Amino acid sequence: MSAAVNRIAVVGSGSWGTAMAGLLAPRAAEVRLWCRDAALADEIGRTRRNPRHLSDYELPANVRATASRSGALDGTEVVVMAVPSAYLRATCADLAPLVPAGAPVLVLTKGVEPGTGALMADVVADEVGGAARVAVLSGPNHAEEVCLGKLSAAVLAAQSQEVALRLQGLLVSPSFRVYVSRDVAGVEICGAVKNVVAIACGVAVGLGAGDNTLAVIMTRGLAEIGRVAAALGADPLTPMGLAGMGDLVATCTSRHSRNRTFGEALARGETLAAFEARTHTVVEGARAAGSVLELARAHGVEVPITSAVHAVLTGATDVSRATEVLLGRRPGEEFYGIANDQKE
Repeated sequence: MSAAVNRIAVVGSGSWGTAMAGLLAPRAAEVRLWCRDAALADEIGRTRRNPRHLSDYELPANVRATASRSGALDGTEVVVMAVPSAYLRATCADLAPLVPAGAPVLVLTKGVEPGTGALMADVVADEVGGAARVAVLSGPNHAEEVCLGKLSAAVLAAQSQEVALRLQGLLVSPSFRVYVSRDVAGVEICGAVKNVVAIACGVAVGLGAGDNTLAVIMTRGLAEIGRVAAALGADPLTPMGLAGMGDLVATCTSRHSRNRTFGEALARGETLAAFEARTHTVVEGARAAGSVLELARAHGVEVPITSAVHAVLTGATDVSRATEVLLGRRPGEEFYGIANDQKE
């Protein structure tokens, strides 16, 4: 297959950044993987493997790791942002002068910015400029399976149909299905809130819950996603698709999910700091719990699962009491807070 573009820059060398570099490699003459750590970049260059993430995966020969900002971004035609949400704004501000004008920017980061309530695409647009060239990607696609070529799928959302189709052409393959959408906010809310719900599922598993309980948490979590998405004017179908239900199922049930795994550890009494230090990962759902709660409250939306997870993480309550509060809520209409044309 001939290269569709000359150079693509992937900013961030975590699991998803590493897998994405490999996924994009067949469509580019060169993929430059930016690493914050120069020693890591050197190690990847020598061994073709990332010793910290997906260490058994050998990167294609045309993936070049670098710790140089200009080395990563000079002459690139497409930029992919794959850094944790807590560092996204600072990273974009630092790299903005080097991002070529007009180059599409694909955001893999999931979350809501604390304090501002900004979604990740908005953060990138603020710092890099040009909201029309920013796109987001979300769906049931664990990096551990994508890098092995196992069937996965995602939704790519952008304001510009031209940008969406161009990026879709770089990503799609027989094993990686990519569907396009214009519902940027809906796709982002799905990606942020499902991580919080996955922590709740992990806690339930850690406490010995059965399949029925997990199904309840996931379904009520999906309703929570739908309420927040509706408040932001998103397409009500988006939470029912790959970015919503699809990613929710994968994140709440998979052994690859760091959010669910953290929830299990949290039920055993392990702290967030200890878990992240032990696993060398960032638990995005733990960050999103507070910022999603802020966003929901600003829009008058009830998010009981998110509220419970946040309360436990901040020490405002313990797991047992949070569970009691959730179970003590009086059940009401199943789809309250979401527009329904069949209701008067």
